[in-house]
Amino acid sequence: MRIYITGAAGSGTSTLGRALADTLGIAHFDMDQVYWLPSDPPYTKQRPLEACRQLLRRAFAEAGSWTLSGHLGPWGKEFYPQFEMVIFLLVPTEVRLARLLARERQGPHAAHFAPGGAGHESFLLFYNWAAAYDTGGTHLRSRAHHERFLGRVSCPVLRLDGERPTAQLVEESLAA
Repeated sequence: MRIYITGAAGSGTSTLGRALADTLGIAHFDMDQVYWLPSDPPYTKQRPLEACRQLLRRAFAEAGSWTLSGHLGPWGKEFYPQFEMVIFLLVPTEVRLARLLARERQGPHAAHFAPGGAGHESFLLFYNWAAAYDTGGTHLRSRAHHERFLGRVSCPVLRLDGERPTAQLVEESLAA
């Protein structure tokens, strides 16, 4: 099985990807770990795109079956034919933004991203970018971009309500 799970920031793609992989006993890859170099604080240093492609090529070949969660941009088109199913998580903007706020307030880098912290301004940029998902154009990670992508893939697409409990999302994914 090769399943790609995507959606807006805060929609739960990583959570579902891990849960589905654990249930199926297959590997899980998260685009945040592929796209970003390890750093403290995290998500501040991008990996070169060719290095991302090489990392995914190697990981997919070694794993055989996998889930991939997050956002694989146009730079990863070579992987689209490998998808056997795409799961698209839909979550209302206010719910996603609340999740993003909670994640940053509770995470190990909470002080860094909190008001007055060195990373607060970068968090605000990220938060405002995530808030614009439903209205953004196809040139960036947006609902329009995802809809265009979903219309181009040749595998089945499963649209799920990302507000549902993870166990229910796993069940719905397995049923599909």
